[in-house]
Amino acid sequence: MKRHEVICEKLKKFGYASDRRIRMYGEELHIVSDPIADETGYCVLAVAIRSENLRHLRIPLSVVSMLERELEREKMAQMVA
Repeated sequence: MKRHEVICEKLKKFGYASDRRIRMYGEELHIVSDPIADETGYCVLAVAIRSENLRHLRIPLSVVSMLERELEREKMAQMVA
């Protein structure tokens, strides 16, 4: 599995998955897609509950960085074992 696919799977387990509701940037949002990797990071499509506008929602870099570090630790642990 490619690195970005692994990160997307981890993001889904972290709560950024289709049919989930989250509160981010002061808005209540309904996520309508699974995480997508693009050239600038990771995002999901979400509908703002109040306005019903579709938004291209960037997943915070701090979350992505944390998951990337976790992936590196798992990789190192496999190499040592």
